[in-house]
Amino acid sequence: MEENIPLLTNDAVVFGILMIILALVFSTYNSENTFFKKFYRVVPSILLCYFIPALLNSFGVISGEYSGLYFMASRYLLPTSLVLLTLSIDFKGIMKLGPKALIMFLAGSLGIILGGPMALFVISWVYPEILGGVGPDEVWRGLSTIAGSWIGGGANQTAMLEIFGASPSLFSQMIAVDVIVANVWMAVLLYWAAKPGVIDKLFKADSSAIHELQDKVEKYRDSILKIPTMADTMKILGVGFGVTGLAHLIADNLAPFIGENYPQLNQYSLDSTFFWIVVIATTGGLILSFTRAREMEGAGASRLGSGMLYVLVATIGMQMDLMAIFDNPILFLIGILWMLFHVVIMLLVAYLIKAPFFFVAVGSQANVGGAASAPIVASAFNPSLAPVGVLMAVLGYAVGTYGALLCGYLLQWIHNL
Repeated sequence: MEENIPLLTNDAVVFGILMIILALVFSTYNSENTFFKKFYRVVPSILLCYFIPALLNSFGVISGEYSGLYFMASRYLLPTSLVLLTLSIDFKGIMKLGPKALIMFLAGSLGIILGGPMALFVISWVYPEILGGVGPDEVWRGLSTIAGSWIGGGANQTAMLEIFGASPSLFSQMIAVDVIVANVWMAVLLYWAAKPGVIDKLFKADSSAIHELQDKVEKYRDSILKIPTMADTMKILGVGFGVTGLAHLIADNLAPFIGENYPQLNQYSLDSTFFWIVVIATTGGLILSFTRAREMEGAGASRLGSGMLYVLVATIGMQMDLMAIFDNPILFLIGILWMLFHVVIMLLVAYLIKAPFFFVAVGSQANVGGAASAPIVASAFNPSLAPVGVLMAVLGYAVGTYGALLCGYLLQWIHNL
């Protein structure tokens, strides 16, 4: 429809605007100006990188729907940033983080599985008309696709659409709920990532293993720090994009091969090209961390990787249309209540096992956001922690279909009560 076409549709122009936004955010963040110093004590810089493009999208200036920038950033820049961010990681240090990371991830999955049916049950008491749909328009069918997205990601969401058969119009409404509620929650996590100590103190959590990993990576980084030459920078980009190219080459052949010959493995998202790109890029970075390639960190490998990740943050922001909330507020109410159940369960488990807020944030985002946004939230705490987000997100692909199926059947049961 004509009225939905944004003011700017040329991706070169849109990309230029996103880069100007990122430049302004970081230049003001590092400013000595008193106003900006006070402002950034309250508002984390990464939140602005995310929220300003969302506002431009909501007011029709740019549009994630009309742009190919998110695809570019998620397929090219994300895997490259994962390679560059994992180059100097202490893999043994990640393993020492212990079982709390896994427990919090599973608590997040449980919160999604139970939260959807509970939210539908509560809202149906207040607004019984929500259960009035027939056949493919029954609201539980659409909600099951959100469960797929919030536990496993896009591939699992598509699987739930195929299995439970939501109508196209219902599915489009559910995508709006999925994107906005998930992105608002991500914004909350990015805000608190800047000050995790407040919640850690409240939970009496021991975050020493996380700080130890950060310190170890930072000390290594300082020991090899140097002013990069053009050769250094090109070498870093060559390794990063080279591994990404290899990841694409393998994924483009491996994913269809698995899909054709081992269709039963699609429940683990093993027929998803994006899954393999992320896994291979991360694995490539981890392998390189055991070689002399890790010395590229001294010339700014993780800084370039972080820059690419911030471009991804901006392209994720431009997917969010805040005005869509008014299209079907009851569905958004279900989505918000659903997310609140997820959050309450995560915080309760974190309090009981004294888990650091880092595990809460990354465990939640590994479920709700998957491989595209879990490393963003992890790196908001510290860039050296990005691989932890990726490793947890991969778990989401593994359990996503099972968890979403269970949630779908529970939603159906609530609908038929």
